[in-house]
Amino acid sequence: MLKIAILVWLVLATTFAGAAVLAVLSIPSLAGQDMRLIPIAAGVGAVVAIPFALIIAKRILALTATKA
Repeated sequence: MLKIAILVWLVLATTFAGAAVLAVLSIPSLAGQDMRLIPIAAGVGAVVAIPFALIIAKRILALTATKA
């Protein structure tokens, strides 16, 4: 399951990190703090994607498991 979770995490981490960075860039009140907040937002997005990747990997395995 770990291999599938890592592959799913690669996609989700990129998506969540991009969405978090986009949120930081689109909020006008954060204009002066962009350079400090962008790496933090990207890191948080990547970490938040971990549980989602595990859940999705479990569901993929459950759906593709062969029933004996």
